Amino acid sequence: MCQTNLNGLLGTRAAKVVRRISIFSVLASAVIVASPLLDGGALFAQEEGIAVGSVAPNAALQLLDGRPVELNQFLGKKPVVMEFWATWCPVCKGLQPRIDAAIKKYGTQVTFITIAVSVNQTPARVAAWHKANPIATEMVYDANGKATGAYDPPATSYLVVVNKAGKVVYTGLGADQDVDGAIKKAMM
Repeated sequence: MCQTNLNGLLGTRAAKVVRRISIFSVLASAVIVASPLLDGGALFAQEEGIAVGSVAPNAALQLLDGRPVELNQFLGKKPVVMEFWATWCPVCKGLQPRIDAAIKKYGTQVTFITIAVSVNQTPARVAAWHKANPIATEMVYDANGKATGAYDPPATSYLVVVNKAGKVVYTGLGADQDVDGAIKKAMM
């Protein structure tokens, strides 16, 4: 019945073209959906970011006053919560209450580091923002992208939680992360 309607409305040649386009669209959609599975990955799996279980790599950073600092200075002593962050990131602002609650709960048992990415912000801009909006984390600037390169964050608001042994126990993205649960994993 559809063929008759298409043939009648469009003519035989046009109806064949429409059918071929429809078949092509279905096949193309199937390939797009199946391609992550054919590649050995899971559908919609996050393939970016450092792998849980990895040893947390070192990275050269700088304090907001420009002095150099190594990420290793914070690692290997107690659990560490790192957030890849930006002044312009609304999701980071949404995550901040969870970070603040964790700081209040764990205090000095955990090191909290905010890694300001060097995308559309300067150390001066980050320092001005931090002065106007003080947060109780160690604020560092990833001037040369070394931490970004080492941890491969898919976006800002990316958390990496590292245990005392220096192993990554959690990675996550977004404002609704279970920061407390991630820290509990790091303290085991």
